[in-house]
Amino acid sequence: MVPRFLLTLLLVLAVLPAHAQDRTVNFYNWTDYIDPAVLARFEHETGIHVRYDVYDSLETLEAKLLAGHSGYDVVVPTSEPTFSRLVRAGALAPLDKAKMPNLGNLDPVQMKRVASSDPGNRYGAIYLWGTTGFGYNVADVRKLAPGAPTDSWDLLFKPENAKRLAGCGITILDSAIDVVPVVLRWLGRDPNSTDPKDLAAVEAALHAIRPYIRGFVGGGAVEQLANGETCLALDYSGDVVQAATRAAAAGNGVQVRYVAPKEGAQLAFDMLAVPADAPHKADAMALVNFLMQPDVMAAITNKVRYPNAVPASDALINPAILNDPSIYPPAAAQAHFFTVGPVPPAAARARSRMWLRLKAGG
Repeated sequence: MVPRFLLTLLLVLAVLPAHAQDRTVNFYNWTDYIDPAVLARFEHETGIHVRYDVYDSLETLEAKLLAGHSGYDVVVPTSEPTFSRLVRAGALAPLDKAKMPNLGNLDPVQMKRVASSDPGNRYGAIYLWGTTGFGYNVADVRKLAPGAPTDSWDLLFKPENAKRLAGCGITILDSAIDVVPVVLRWLGRDPNSTDPKDLAAVEAALHAIRPYIRGFVGGGAVEQLANGETCLALDYSGDVVQAATRAAAAGNGVQVRYVAPKEGAQLAFDMLAVPADAPHKADAMALVNFLMQPDVMAAITNKVRYPNAVPASDALINPAILNDPSIYPPAAAQAHFFTVGPVPPAAARARSRMWLRLKAGG
């Protein structure tokens, strides 16, 4: 005979809605891009479990979402080109703003900047933002390439400089989406160009330094810079700042510095979004709303060294972080930043084919 209490429990579970029985959010985010304590707090306050996975390239994220049925509830695509393409493809669900009052904490100026990717800001909330530049080991670069410009993309893209630094290790983001626009900018061309001649010029420039590139990496670049395995990395600003912080904490004598090159650094916003086929949409919206609290965003910025778009969080951010120009760039530096837009599918495929040729040419 089944005990009475067990029968009662089974009856209760039978009438509960599915989401009340399975309170889970599947969160897919960049590597090293969250404060784990924040997720623990969300679980404690809401009873919703967070299943957390990471990726290290926009190509990986986009392929999963466009294929459909990814199983993820919250994702963090970069505003351009990935987020805007997902919006146009119908791959994202509109945010339920009536149930997300903390979206009002977002900086309206910053949200206006991403409105070109998301008209009406219907599908995403800014999570963190940053630039794509390079990080370098101060002592190694000074020793191996004295006189080389450390404020310019010339340090990496001029073959004579790359050759001198090959011995201490050069790494580049394994992402045509991120690399092609900065090379176009360095060449004095439109970062959004889809002209085959411009892409050929990018390929020629990258092949000229290909013999000196040790690897194409994602999340591993942080550790390699921090422990001195590499001395020059084309990478995201926050990743380089994390590497500098880890090197300082390790006391290993490695000094890492981030540079937004004078020719221009690509500015990007990472957006919190909910896939259209997310299995737990209501709980996903609850997580996004939770993350938009000033104290939560301050904790994330303090942990990962990327700026956020919630102005009320500033008072809670470590002053050393808030006043670091490599994290919160001054207006003079931002004048040289640029943003990119989506490219047509044919041009995107051409870039991908070029990238595969480049990587295979080592």
